[in-house]
Amino acid sequence: VVNITTSSSSVVKGECLRDTILTVQSMCCDAIVMRHPIEGAAVYAADVAKPVIINAGDGAHAHPSQGFLDMFTLREKGLKDLKGKKMVILGDILYSRVARTNIVAWNKMGADIHVAGPRPLMPYAVESLGVTYHKRIEEAIEGADVIDVLRIQLERQKSGLFPSPREYARIFGLNEARLKLAKPDCVVLHPGPMNRGLEISWDVGYCDQAAIRDEVQNGVAVRMALLFLTLTGGKQIEAAN
Repeated sequence: VVNITTSSSSVVKGECLRDTILTVQSMCCDAIVMRHPIEGAAVYAADVAKPVIINAGDGAHAHPSQGFLDMFTLREKGLKDLKGKKMVILGDILYSRVARTNIVAWNKMGADIHVAGPRPLMPYAVESLGVTYHKRIEEAIEGADVIDVLRIQLERQKSGLFPSPREYARIFGLNEARLKLAKPDCVVLHPGPMNRGLEISWDVGYCDQAAIRDEVQNGVAVRMALLFLTLTGGKQIEAAN
């Protein structure tokens, strides 16, 4: 495994993405796991490179492996069929690749998806993504089967997208009282790291309904499986059967 970060690569010297990909390819690698700040970078890399390209996040567009591990975690929790289930995503939809990935996946599974958060943290025409937008978190959470709490990206808040962290926690934070509005067996997800006391309270982060540690553990297995399937095409599995 060769780990290459932007700060220690030739990117800081002006190297373009195409040349970076071709340089890595010249190391005779079998796969490139790639995280990039620009949307569509992974698709571009796949057109340029011969090795397998695995998208580990491209800007605010997509985070496929997080979507897979969230689906696997929900399956472990007994939610094998998401059709008609009320799935709620709270927080920063605008900048979240996790939100977009789960919205696509859950829509394909026939789920009923609801989102809530400050309007400035919602994409333009958010309803066109196949979700129902709520101004009040309580309306979104009521009767929920799953609540996916997104990290508030404090590094972006210099833009003044909401008044203050305290104000956000008071109006949109998931706390124990609000969680009681959901179904008793509602599963709470969070892609991590958590800003405790901001988007999620301390008690909810540690409650029995929280599957956050399960997500971390399942992330290892799911990404191992992803590498295996993309590198072998599942041929060894077919041979075993």
